[in-house]
Amino acid sequence: MSSIVERKKLVKGRVVLIRKSVLQSISTVKGVVATGIKTINDAVELDFTKSVSFKLISRTKSENPSNPAGKVGKETHLENNVSVLRTLGERKEEFDVYFEWDHNDMGTPGAFYVKNEMNDEFFLVSMTLEYPTQQITELEDQNHIHFDCNSWVHNHKSYNRIFFANTPYLPGNTPGPLKTLRQEELKNLRGDGTGKREEWDRIYDYDVYNDLGFVDGDGALGHPVLGGNKNYPYPRRVRTGRKLIQKPNNNNNNQKGDKYEEQDDEDYYVPRDENFSQGKRREFSQIVTKALGGRVAPLLTSLYLKSTSNEFNGFEEVLKMYEGGVNLPLSITGTATPPSALNFPTPHAIKESKFAWVTDEEFAREMIAGVNPVVIRLLKEEDFFVPANLVCNCTQPSTVTKKDLEANMDGVKVDQAFAAKRLFILDYYHAFLGYLTKINELPSAKAYATRTFLFLKDDGTLKPLAIELSKPHRCGDRYLGTETIVVLPAERGVESTIWLLAKAHVVVNDSNYHQLISHWLNTHAVIEPFAIATHRNLSVLHPIYKLLHPHFRDTININALARKSLISAGSIIEETFLPGPYSMEISSAVYKNWVFTNQALPKDLIKRGLAFEDGNGDLKLVIEDYPYAVDGLQIWNATKLWVQDYVALYYSDDNAVKEDTELQEWWKEVVEKGHGDLKKEQWPKLQSCKDVVETCTTIIWIASALHAAVNFGQYPYGGYIINRPTQSRRWIPEPKTQEYEEMTNNPQEAFLKTITPKYQATIDLSVIELLSTHAKDEVYLGQRDSPNWTSHQRAQELFKIFTGNLKNIEKEISDRNNNKELRNRTGPINLPYTVLLPTSDPGITYRGIPNSVSI
Repeated sequence: MSSIVERKKLVKGRVVLIRKSVLQSISTVKGVVATGIKTINDAVELDFTKSVSFKLISRTKSENPSNPAGKVGKETHLENNVSVLRTLGERKEEFDVYFEWDHNDMGTPGAFYVKNEMNDEFFLVSMTLEYPTQQITELEDQNHIHFDCNSWVHNHKSYNRIFFANTPYLPGNTPGPLKTLRQEELKNLRGDGTGKREEWDRIYDYDVYNDLGFVDGDGALGHPVLGGNKNYPYPRRVRTGRKLIQKPNNNNNNQKGDKYEEQDDEDYYVPRDENFSQGKRREFSQIVTKALGGRVAPLLTSLYLKSTSNEFNGFEEVLKMYEGGVNLPLSITGTATPPSALNFPTPHAIKESKFAWVTDEEFAREMIAGVNPVVIRLLKEEDFFVPANLVCNCTQPSTVTKKDLEANMDGVKVDQAFAAKRLFILDYYHAFLGYLTKINELPSAKAYATRTFLFLKDDGTLKPLAIELSKPHRCGDRYLGTETIVVLPAERGVESTIWLLAKAHVVVNDSNYHQLISHWLNTHAVIEPFAIATHRNLSVLHPIYKLLHPHFRDTININALARKSLISAGSIIEETFLPGPYSMEISSAVYKNWVFTNQALPKDLIKRGLAFEDGNGDLKLVIEDYPYAVDGLQIWNATKLWVQDYVALYYSDDNAVKEDTELQEWWKEVVEKGHGDLKKEQWPKLQSCKDVVETCTTIIWIASALHAAVNFGQYPYGGYIINRPTQSRRWIPEPKTQEYEEMTNNPQEAFLKTITPKYQATIDLSVIELLSTHAKDEVYLGQRDSPNWTSHQRAQELFKIFTGNLKNIEKEISDRNNNKELRNRTGPINLPYTVLLPTSDPGITYRGIPNSVSI
């Protein structure tokens, strides 16, 4: 310390960092790949501290008139290791650092350079300077300058790193000495659009979905590239620069876009700071090993399903998967005591009752309080009557009539119900009908496009009235129209089995639409372009960057893993979900009509006819006990209030929005590149403070509450596969057929042979168990992973108010769940609607709103 004492005008800092561990990287759900790597932990303490150096940069004084960049101080190194901070899954260490810095000569620090001279990287968490001065604005901490870093620092030969203090500035208000550095850092993050991205790169650029691959036998039109093609529009994903290979079996009609990105199994790229934390990597690997490696892999090669039927032998065998498990033979496991290979946690849907899921009330309730409560809409008179056009000389399609509906409407007439807004529909006709010809030509698929008609009863619950099942009608070798049958509720006899099968077909439609559209497309896929554009165009100094950045945490990484193992050609989704190889095409077809502004919850509810504005401008729900909407609107309103107050801190008027060059370029890229396949006219112009508030609130809503609502209920409801099957393999049996006789004699067997079989069910359950699990290091809405995420004290105060409002909402949601008069809150299965409670413990909890699409 004697050398330190002798120095003049010292500024003390505290550096927090994490040294890289060997269990650092996982590129696929197959496991951990970072083995054999020399780590920082191998180095001695002295070598480490002398291999990391820092230089402060002034924000108030420039080098000279010809060089406006801030003055740079002398290089210094880490001093003694002060402490080790024990945290979940990570080993944070604190070091002292001392800078020679004369305030009169150098001004106030606003940034710093860091140089890593080791071969390996380390994670820089933060640096805090003890710097009391009157020149720091009244909005900041008066005694410290905080640098919230949270970034991997690689060897300096790859790139030099700069970090800025936590004080936010709009571009026009940036201190002169920091302006050039601000622009240079954004330029580094954009890259030049060329070359293969290396694992240490921090470059954000756009690309189409050309990394989903293909399978043997694909023709020129099989597994098309998504994005950049008017026939297959899609949001963009992060560009990796991997080698492109020509798709096989192409012909003269092949388009330029029909190339695919080639990636080795253990080789993929996301910008370095987008990787999971070390703790989450370990946890994710363990869950994957348990869920997929421990259950699915043995089944892939075992004689168990090759030598036995792939059909469940009754509902009791399904229940065994949760009550002790189904053991594999010794010849497969090679152990003295065979493990329970098919042993899953008991899903919430059957914890209270094993049969309540089958009731009509629960079937309808899950449309407004289940896994996919975002599709049901008010029935319109114009889509009630379907023209009964003649298909061919031998078939006339069925249509729903007033008589069909009124048979179960408790004496209420259809016209009265329309006037009172009491008729609703779950409509999957247009989403699936265009693909049913292809789907039904797959080896085991037999599917309909469904419409389900429902009535709002006096007690506030929904009652299914009729199910319309449609499929393309074949007459000879030609498809000439649509064949439609209508199934009405029944409680006894063969008609009740047909009704149960019709409901199963509805749920298969719903399960597939949920996974491909409501979940993957409408949250995961659409949010990634916003994350890319934010890093490319909004400096870390920008207040909107600080607002939005937490809501992109882990999204790019989880999406890359999904493209590798879940939605790629021949992978899990194609193997276990109804549309098979057409799954992603269907999501592309729906994306054509995706409109950003309609993702705002109030507009979504109004568009679906489930809410309206009264004379005072207040939003009123058509179904008052609509758990997703009631809880969601509270979360939406609290979020919007927080965003509104935050935005007002930085934009004094609409002109300030228009003059914000970074903000305008950000939005331009979102519209023209990130979502460039959609019509520009549908996007807001981002010319006012109101536009900024609505836009940012919608982004946060999609990434947090909307994703939570359609994700974390997957296992609680869908873990019981017969409640939410993903495949349909038989149409409704016709009289005088073998299937009809089997349905009459053994309804359970007929039902199980219609839905997802055993092997595919095992994979489905393993995946949704993983997707429904909260990580230990999750950061929830109303939380930040760093207490010093901004130095703006008023912003910190407003965020605390937001956090407090969410706590109040959490209590109100719990109170509603305890209100027995609100029958849709728990339903026949007695499962309270908790998925929009803001906080959660780790695990499958059926609650908790993470800040981002992180799983």
